[in-house]
Amino acid sequence: MNKNAFVSALAEQEGIEKKAAEKMINAVLTALTNTLTAGEKVQFVGFGSFEVRQRAEKKVRNPQTGETLIAPPTQIPVFKAGKALKDAVAK
Repeated sequence: MNKNAFVSALAEQEGIEKKAAEKMINAVLTALTNTLTAGEKVQFVGFGSFEVRQRAEKKVRNPQTGETLIAPPTQIPVFKAGKALKDAVAK
């Protein structure tokens, strides 16, 4: 499901216009992004949590030249599903 399909499904489920549903989704995604960018964790009890983790530097290989390089450490967003979500999906 892409974003447009999700917006349509939310609008239909909640009985609102698609523009309002898209505005809500964009607001949630912006708030989530801003919170993670600030280094904070976002947790929805039962659904899951989002956080930023540090990935250590690692050796990588350029497939064209075979040269070994060092990829610098970087921060990545991580989602961990909550128990209620895991149970709902596993049925």
